[in-house]
Amino acid sequence: MKKQILSFKCAFRGIWYTVKSESHMRFHMVAGFYVLLFSLFYNFSAAQTALLIILIALIMFAEIVNTCIEELCNLICDRYEPLIRVAKDTAAGAVLVLSIAAAITAVIFFIDFDVLYGIFLFFCANPVLLALLVISAVLSVVFIVLGPVEIKEKLLRLKVKK
Repeated sequence: MKKQILSFKCAFRGIWYTVKSESHMRFHMVAGFYVLLFSLFYNFSAAQTALLIILIALIMFAEIVNTCIEELCNLICDRYEPLIRVAKDTAAGAVLVLSIAAAITAVIFFIDFDVLYGIFLFFCANPVLLALLVISAVLSVVFIVLGPVEIKEKLLRLKVKK
């Protein structure tokens, strides 16, 4: 049992490394959050919801594998090497292909102008929820751009200045 717990700890450490170091991973996490949030306004079937969850997980999986490949390439070679570039570029390309497929799926699922208008009316009628949505969008951009480590460092610097 101790070995299984340790393996989970290692897996979460790998996920956390990717979140800390890769803005693309943070973007995919935020996009996945908003996809799931706005899916609540739709009458998706269980299969459609499952597909959205699988696509979100697959993109994050691909980003983690891409980070792994990039870090291994950096370990193997500390100078420019054409084959290392090919490995890194193809790993990034795999994430891009999956992301494009997910975006197309999202367009197919979410382009229902009646529902989009209903979402617009919902937030117009609920200014507090609209404000929370705007605040969450701003915080999401900060999270994507800075990442959790830099946010923590900036908050600590603010605390020290007081």
